[in-house]
Amino acid sequence: MFTPSMLYHTYVNYPATNEYKAGLCSPPAFSSPNHSKFRSLKISFTLNQSSSFRNCTISAAMDESTAQGTNPVRIVALVGEGSVSPIKSTPWSEVMHHTAERLRWIDEEFEMHVYTDNFNQENYELIGMELDHANILMVVGVVDQASVEWIQTNFHQVSNVICFDSSPALTNKLGGSLVQAEAKRSILSYLSLPPQRQLKKSEEVVRTVFEAWDRHTADDIRFCLLVIINAYIRPVSTLKNLRAKGFSTLNCMVKNCGPQILNCLLDPNCRKAIQCLNQCSPIDQVCNYCCIASYESPKLEEFSLCVLQKHNCLELDAKIPEKPHVVPMVQFRGEDLNHETSEDLLMGWLGKLGWSWRVVAGQNPAYDQFPCQYQLFYRGKARGSFWYEPIFQVRTNGGVLVWRRRKYRVKRGKIPGTFYMSVLDNGVVSNEFWTVVEVADDFSWGLFHYHGAARVAGQSYSGAILVSPDGTCPDESQRHRLESALERCGIKDWELYSVDNSCCQNPPLGLPEGSCLHHRIQVEALKDSFL
Repeated sequence: MFTPSMLYHTYVNYPATNEYKAGLCSPPAFSSPNHSKFRSLKISFTLNQSSSFRNCTISAAMDESTAQGTNPVRIVALVGEGSVSPIKSTPWSEVMHHTAERLRWIDEEFEMHVYTDNFNQENYELIGMELDHANILMVVGVVDQASVEWIQTNFHQVSNVICFDSSPALTNKLGGSLVQAEAKRSILSYLSLPPQRQLKKSEEVVRTVFEAWDRHTADDIRFCLLVIINAYIRPVSTLKNLRAKGFSTLNCMVKNCGPQILNCLLDPNCRKAIQCLNQCSPIDQVCNYCCIASYESPKLEEFSLCVLQKHNCLELDAKIPEKPHVVPMVQFRGEDLNHETSEDLLMGWLGKLGWSWRVVAGQNPAYDQFPCQYQLFYRGKARGSFWYEPIFQVRTNGGVLVWRRRKYRVKRGKIPGTFYMSVLDNGVVSNEFWTVVEVADDFSWGLFHYHGAARVAGQSYSGAILVSPDGTCPDESQRHRLESALERCGIKDWELYSVDNSCCQNPPLGLPEGSCLHHRIQVEALKDSFL
């Protein structure tokens, strides 16, 4: 399994060509003609088949000095009665209620109230009172004429109104000014214009928001609201790392890393990586990592190690998310979980098979969909050492499927079933906190949750992976236990994305000499029915 480990936007303005536009480097599950569909997962719920990511731009953040204090941000979401989202045909009302919960993981003062437009007089009055204090009105799936007319009459009192999948008669408004639904021209056309004619802030925000919305993931829906809050209400902590530092960044790079920059630009692979990254938005995690995975080279690692890890020229400091707080399982096969048993659970099938687990599905839309994800967890030769090696496929910009492998150092957390992991990936250190949420007694499946951050790259992330010995979904008898485990992670089943395990020939497996396996759980006790 690939876990998020490095993500950054370089700000090195090396001339880029159309050959390296975002979207060309996508996992097979997204764009390859040979992998246009995911395998269906049969648990009575089907995992989402996401569309390809498109590049989007981050809006300019509100200046800290103009922020409106730390008052609560109030959002009213008005959803069309009976409207259905493209996310596994989940009702929009359910998606928006979950979005409200996830917003509070970012900031407890982000309050979002969700209503459907099955209006009666009582509802009119209640929503009207909410709008009196609202910073944002978000309209989703509203097409009923009476509802449209009511919104047209009452939206004037809200400074920010954004409408998705709704009647074209509805109008968007940001910062008190009416705006078009989407910018009409390519972002590249604006980059060539003089500064005074560049995109206005509101148009820039609208383009960012609508491009994110069109990806139809839970993460991007939440991101749409964060962008508006960040631009017009007050700074959002999770977006502050995406703000360019200007001259100080360039000065730091030239002063401290001149030879590494020159060597990178003279090296074909490193140069292509920079070109590719400069075509990605900082928030497009798929685009960024595909660039890196496509053009891995020692020169790229040296460049990143100097500019980001050693000198932090982007002046970033991302933190590992604290929410949602996920509690590990407390017992396995009727006995209290301890640290050694927890490690054995991660090691899973290793010894009986050539890997610990294979990933069935994941929650993070950027990372958990890479095809053919194998996980190796093992005890090292040194006393007390424990290691994690994810092995996964990436389709390069040249259209070639390549295997990639990373190596994480693993340390026990304070509570059994929790682990701290770290990796140096292409010159940047990522730190992650993992939780063993659930593992079936017969090792037929497991669920692991992770929080992580690449500190100097300014990126925080969260996710969860569903694993099994062969990459297939647990059977129906495990449905209740799996749903309960997902609930403990704050994850809905419609947020999961399936992994393409259909074409995984010759994975580069194998363990270092002297590695140790299970201590408490005997491999022989595992069922042979999966082999």
